[in-house]
Amino acid sequence: MRLLRRYILRSVAGPFFFSLGACTGLLLVNQLAKRFGELVGKDLPVGIIIEVLLLSIPFIIALTLPMAVLVAILYGYSQLGADSEITAMRANGVSVGQMLRPALVAGLALAAISFLFVDQVLPRTNARLGNLQRDIGEKRPAFQMREQAINALGQYYILASRVFPGSGKMSDVQIFDHSAYDGRRVIYADSGLMTFDETGVDLILQLFNGKVHDYKTSEISQLQVTRFGHNTIRVKAVQNLFERDTTNFSRGDREMTTCEMMDQVTSSRRRATRAAGTRQDLARTDLRALMRISHSGVVPTIADTGKVSHCGAWRTFERAFGKLLLPEAAAAQNPVQNPIQTPLITDTTGRQTVNPTNQANQAMPVLTSIAEVTVTRDDERTSRTQADRFLVEIHKKYSISVACFSFVLIGVAMALRFPRGGMGLVIGGGLLVFAIFYVCLVGGESLADRGYASPAVAMWLPNVLVLLAGTIGLIRVNREFGSTRGGDIADLVETMLRPFRFRKREG
Repeated sequence: MRLLRRYILRSVAGPFFFSLGACTGLLLVNQLAKRFGELVGKDLPVGIIIEVLLLSIPFIIALTLPMAVLVAILYGYSQLGADSEITAMRANGVSVGQMLRPALVAGLALAAISFLFVDQVLPRTNARLGNLQRDIGEKRPAFQMREQAINALGQYYILASRVFPGSGKMSDVQIFDHSAYDGRRVIYADSGLMTFDETGVDLILQLFNGKVHDYKTSEISQLQVTRFGHNTIRVKAVQNLFERDTTNFSRGDREMTTCEMMDQVTSSRRRATRAAGTRQDLARTDLRALMRISHSGVVPTIADTGKVSHCGAWRTFERAFGKLLLPEAAAAQNPVQNPIQTPLITDTTGRQTVNPTNQANQAMPVLTSIAEVTVTRDDERTSRTQADRFLVEIHKKYSISVACFSFVLIGVAMALRFPRGGMGLVIGGGLLVFAIFYVCLVGGESLADRGYASPAVAMWLPNVLVLLAGTIGLIRVNREFGSTRGGDIADLVETMLRPFRFRKREG
């Protein structure tokens, strides 16, 4: 049996690594095409471009790892069935469970590796990539002088009939200077030389054999002409150097680990509970004011027990792993929203009351304003929505990781049911399962973020559907197991269309 397990694992190992590399490469090329404009047009160092591409790979691997598992299982087991090796195993007393066991163990191992990768590596690379993209966004595009076109540089507009990019020389130059608030200046020159200063930021224009036309809006009838043999103009801040910002920006939900998001869930729920308690206190205070019932004591408030840290000992490993992976990565810090505090006022008897009525006007009680009640309600709703979004991301991490195990079940069931499916089964069946799984995952995430579905149900529903389909398929395969005759791609299409066909009524 050990030899059989090794043989089955070797049959799926090659397709797994090939499909993982192919899918990752295709999606990486897609990401490169999307970011080509912002990377190439700003004269960035080659190392920065390579770093952006490398930091984009973990996000792609998180998506392609379950896909590679399904493709490898479909190809490996269908190939074994097409070569009649599955039939030979059955003839020697090997059950479907024994054939499935090596792939299930490998799927469990890949699920654990995927969770560690998604929970520890992916958030840190996403945070670093986000900071790097912000720095790239602040970098100005590289300046290029176009000939026979107006080039805008701040308050200067430059027009040159000929531009020699290699040497920076220009001929027949016209510069329209709008820097003077009370007039305009036009500079004409037969030739010019364009260079940057030693910092590479300021543009220096050296003009030769020209004249300057000056006029003021207050004196339109007068025009001042100045001739020159050599004139130098410095245009500041034409380009800026690329600088890495070391500021620790606030992280989003996709840039946090599971433990950090659990802390945010607890904090958001506490804010929601405090806001709900404050709203109830305001309602009770208004009722007492309307019924002329004095307040008997201090308004009860929910104590804030401070910051809560989850995961316990796992945090030690998490911090050590973070320092080893990305030393400059910082822990997520989100601004804590202060709950709305209702002011307490002490009356002459020493008791604290909330919004007490004006004793000079007992006939008209003072009630809580609509705005204050609305703020507390919105604070409660926003806090609960934030908690749900963090819970969605937590469950999604687990769901994507468990998909490595779920795809093993349904992949083996499809491959054993249609052993002669070949590449049609791998491509068609794989795309069908991918589409159903990821459409349910994305749709469930959208519904859970809006509060229409539970985060746990929305994120785990795709896995439940795949596991049920795989389990039912394996049970049927175990009952109907026979030779490899049939079971090709035509049989797969026939099985998919069978529920949609009407049975003829017997006359």
